[in-house]
Amino acid sequence: MSSTGPGFKARPVAHASTIVALGLALVTSPGPGAAQQTARERPREPASAVVMMYHRFGEHAWPSTNIRIDQFEAHLEELATGKYAVRPVADIIGALKAGRPLPDRTIGLSIDDAFLSVYRQAWPRLRKAGLSFTLFIATGAVDRGGKDYMNWDQIREMARAGVTIGAHSVSHAHLPMLSAGAIKGELAKSNQRFEKELGFKPRLFAYPYGEASRVVMAAARAAGYMASFGQHSGVAHGKSDFFYLPRFTMNERYGALARFRLAANALPLHATDITPRDPTLGPNPPAFGFTVGKGIRGLRSLACYSSVHGKLALQRLGQRRIEVRPPRALKPGRTRINCTLPAGGGRWRWLSYQFFVIKK
Repeated sequence: MSSTGPGFKARPVAHASTIVALGLALVTSPGPGAAQQTARERPREPASAVVMMYHRFGEHAWPSTNIRIDQFEAHLEELATGKYAVRPVADIIGALKAGRPLPDRTIGLSIDDAFLSVYRQAWPRLRKAGLSFTLFIATGAVDRGGKDYMNWDQIREMARAGVTIGAHSVSHAHLPMLSAGAIKGELAKSNQRFEKELGFKPRLFAYPYGEASRVVMAAARAAGYMASFGQHSGVAHGKSDFFYLPRFTMNERYGALARFRLAANALPLHATDITPRDPTLGPNPPAFGFTVGKGIRGLRSLACYSSVHGKLALQRLGQRRIEVRPPRALKPGRTRINCTLPAGGGRWRWLSYQFFVIKK
């Protein structure tokens, strides 16, 4: 593993039913360009925010989506140190869209799927700590009344107490695999259930498994959401694609306090002209490319990693265009490419993208 950034070890593509969090538990030593970006730059940083994502709490039978209670309590203790500004996710998105300032180290908290352990374990601790969060709900699982899920009475109780409710489809389907009509139906039926049970439609959406396509993104926009989230690590900022926003996943394997601090202190790797535009791939392997913003220096220390292939070779075109091509076609399922750059002061810039390959 390279010492130039927090990358990934090569590992098999996860099964489609498993949500895999990618990252490192420890921050590695900055590369040779780290000294070029010092903490003195950061007061001039445009507004940005990190959004964390959780699923289950204290459910050890599901380690890929579970966070241990001791890990979660360590996260809450870290957030209570005064270094961070925890804000409602919708408020963060509103500020970024409007170009309003945010405090350095602004954090948003999100939880997917409405498992019962959210109500029993997470919410009491978050409420005691006075921390806001967004709960993304797949309505079908709640309607079926599964023993591992919250019920609508519990969800209403949380909503009345100020918890932000977000949408997560009806069936938690792999949305890029559905027809345009079926995708539209998933979002419409989900909103109908929220209106009936809670009296409102959510403003935020999270793609099941973080899987999206241009068709899925367009459907989310047309459904009236203000923003939608994936499951690729990264930092949201004013020039982000607000219908493919990143989140840092927290689970047992990647929930150590050092990794939480790494994510909470992350800065955006401002990039434009990201290609391919569609995260659900046609040509495979993808010719992943992006143009780095002019305010970002030290590009010699930029490193990119694939969740399958490990460290990738970079091609620099001109001063700021970066091209990265995996060495072979990606297998069906999800693959992430994560690029990092030392920013000085023990902080890192992140740019991540999740690709989805549909099995033929």
